[in-house]
Amino acid sequence: MGLLGLLVGLGLLVLFAFRGWSVLLLAPFAALVAALFGGEPLLANLTQVFMVNAAGFLAQFFPIFLLGAVFGKLMDDSGAVTSVAGFMAERLGERRVILAVVLAGALVTYGGVSLFVAFFVIVPMARSLFRAASIPRRLIPAAIVLGTSTFTMSALPGTPSIQNAIPMPFFGTTPFAAPGLGITASLIMLGAGLWWLHRAEAAARRAGEGYGDDADGLIEQAAADELVRERATTAREFDPAELQHGHRSDRPSPVLNAIAPLVVVVTVNLVMSLVVLPRLDVSYLAEQRFGETSLAAVAGVWSVAVALAAAIVTTIALNRARLPALRRTMDAGANASVLPAFSVASLVGFGAVVASLPAFTIVRDWVLAIEGGPLVSLAVATNILAALTGSASGGLTIALEALGPTYVELAARTGIELSLMHRVAVIGSGTLDILPHNGAVVSLLAICGLTHRDSYFDIVMVGIVTSLLALVAVIALGSAFGSF
Repeated sequence: MGLLGLLVGLGLLVLFAFRGWSVLLLAPFAALVAALFGGEPLLANLTQVFMVNAAGFLAQFFPIFLLGAVFGKLMDDSGAVTSVAGFMAERLGERRVILAVVLAGALVTYGGVSLFVAFFVIVPMARSLFRAASIPRRLIPAAIVLGTSTFTMSALPGTPSIQNAIPMPFFGTTPFAAPGLGITASLIMLGAGLWWLHRAEAAARRAGEGYGDDADGLIEQAAADELVRERATTAREFDPAELQHGHRSDRPSPVLNAIAPLVVVVTVNLVMSLVVLPRLDVSYLAEQRFGETSLAAVAGVWSVAVALAAAIVTTIALNRARLPALRRTMDAGANASVLPAFSVASLVGFGAVVASLPAFTIVRDWVLAIEGGPLVSLAVATNILAALTGSASGGLTIALEALGPTYVELAARTGIELSLMHRVAVIGSGTLDILPHNGAVVSLLAICGLTHRDSYFDIVMVGIVTSLLALVAVIALGSAFGSF
């Protein structure tokens, strides 16, 4: 009955989340259903397991949600994201339209701008470029997914994405874990994705397929769609409803002012991770009032938080004249972080309840028995959970909350470096999460005015297939040569 309860609870979570129900309600309900089938005390599981672990996730990662959302909103309202997108379009658009869209998305998301901020700025640019080049608009979502939701989310060293931050407290790693393998994976994703998109473009030209017809008002409709909002806030770290608040500048930021904050994120993150924090005396962290923790457990989050804070200050300093409603903009950014953070925390609470049930030992033993060793089983676990939840961050956190300590022990026993574990886990979470019910996919298609039938196959090819190829390569190279 216990194992059946796990399956029923997870099934209810997936089914109703796909129908647009709030995860804030679904996750505790599904967790209690699983506990009920297992004959476990319901109130104890709710208050002592679910809530404690959800609160623990917020305590660790809410600063990144908060600072990331504020930074993204400032970049949007100052016209910086528009400026970066326009710069890429000007430099590459006439000759290499698809590459311009991909690189524009990659630049802003690797620089710390929230995914949905990027969507709402880059889609209009992509529509204009694709129309001028007579490339079918059905390829726009795939080009944007390749640039924003693959290598810059899970593979590039130092990416400030929440997915790259989640393994750090479990493994004691930094955002730059396994940099050589991360760069290799990024090149595979980018190269294979661009090959597919150019192949699809060539096939469309041979068939005489043009751009197609656009509808008006799609972006505004998507931003106000409650179903899109519920799915989006589970998938990523920004509530799209807040894009309508604040005050967007009527003129774009100068391109150097727009790019500078993105450079600050990467540079400060690198310096904090590799230079500043390792030299600090943080023995005080062992005290009870600081949680009796260690630098390894907090360094990664500290690095990303400081980098985003520095980028916020840089954005305001360089673009103050284009932020006439600074308080409203920052309030909107702060508000945009709350629902996504609590949604993912609720998924964490659900995973903690499931992991605490006696029947979970069957699941754990099955995962650990997968042939190929710990790296393969870790990749399978994160893939499956990300696929079921439709969320890379939710699936990754559930997997590590349940199995993280076990993998740390396995790494010590087998000699696998934890930085390699980190990179495999993050890339694994960013593959099958892009299933049809993924909030980012649903939102992007709504913004573009397209359906799954129109564009989803190309999204699969550039978002799932390329990431799986990169994951296999990282596991193979890591198994042969270790982390590098």
